[in-house]
Amino acid sequence: MKKISVLDDIASETNGKSYKTYKYCFDGVNFPRMDYDDHKQQFTWKSHGETEYHDSPVPLKEYADTILISQSPLFRYFLDGSRKTYKVDDMAYTNKVYPIIAGQVGVGCCERVDGHMLPLRSRDGIMFWRDLVITLPKIAKSGDWDDDKYAFEHLRKKINTNSELISRHLEFARIMPYSTRVELGDKIENKGIAVIQDYMVEREKAMVAELVRCGFLLPSSYLLKDGSLEYQVHKIGSKQELKRFRNNYQFVVGVSKSFNPEYCVDKNGRNNSDMIANLELFSRTPVSKYHSDRIGDMYFAVWFVRIRERKVTDNPFDGILKIEKILINDDQIDNGLDSEEVDLITANIINERNPVCYGADRRWANHLYPVYVTESYLKSKYLGESMFLNLF
Repeated sequence: MKKISVLDDIASETNGKSYKTYKYCFDGVNFPRMDYDDHKQQFTWKSHGETEYHDSPVPLKEYADTILISQSPLFRYFLDGSRKTYKVDDMAYTNKVYPIIAGQVGVGCCERVDGHMLPLRSRDGIMFWRDLVITLPKIAKSGDWDDDKYAFEHLRKKINTNSELISRHLEFARIMPYSTRVELGDKIENKGIAVIQDYMVEREKAMVAELVRCGFLLPSSYLLKDGSLEYQVHKIGSKQELKRFRNNYQFVVGVSKSFNPEYCVDKNGRNNSDMIANLELFSRTPVSKYHSDRIGDMYFAVWFVRIRERKVTDNPFDGILKIEKILINDDQIDNGLDSEEVDLITANIINERNPVCYGADRRWANHLYPVYVTESYLKSKYLGESMFLNLF
């Protein structure tokens, strides 16, 4: 009996023609960056973002040394989200060929207990989610199906009856459409990758909400999230819902290992990335308030800190972290984040710089070790590339 593959089910249910083309992982393939650590628009240092006014960097080594001895670490929980994406086929619809993109999306949280990093457990189990997803061109959707995010739910249920998936105790969590409209010079594969990226961000937000629901996040037990907190909130319908979303991030800090210095300009429109590059060791920049119509009614406090000496790094921005915190209420939006909290957060991040994962990751100078451990834990939970691609 001929084995029916996932691609056979997709072609049959969507009236597509499968070409059974070469399958590969996009990791390591040259495609435009989808790095969610970067602000996607120009970041202008125009609005002051903290309660005290600073016109020069703030040195924090002495404060960091003091709290290292006198206080417990501020950060207890560490969250990371990542995704791996794959080209699994080309399929024809109405005489045009489109790529079929699949992915593995992982979101997990680790906890530091007595100096040891452990997977965080709740009453419902380990706080780790791994979802298998597929994204298809919108044109693959039958006219009989609803035009919402569950448009491919019938197809997902059909695919999950595949004997190969059942035998491996696997299932696909979501099948999603991607837009087939592309700009000149763009690659249509990036549309599918972007959909999976957005799904990963939604799963990160759901994980933070779950941590809040379980009562983990407290004034003495912050969450450090790997990557930006620049979430879009256009789809949040009411002010009450938006307030609840913001409150979820009261004790959450985002730390990005990478950022684009070309996006940093002063209030006069001149690039001021040299201010970041010239930061002294263990000093932070003044805080700036960031807002963009692209993301909706959200305001962020954003600043930078240097955690490695320039002489041990390869470029001026190695060893510098971008730190973000969502401004959660009107007082913070109007007056900025409390400078004492800014200093406390930054000093604790300085104290997280050791041990160093030198040689284990090319981004070692910008890595905080608990984040590195969480990231490594998460990636260890992925299906192997061959196993995943053989599902198709």
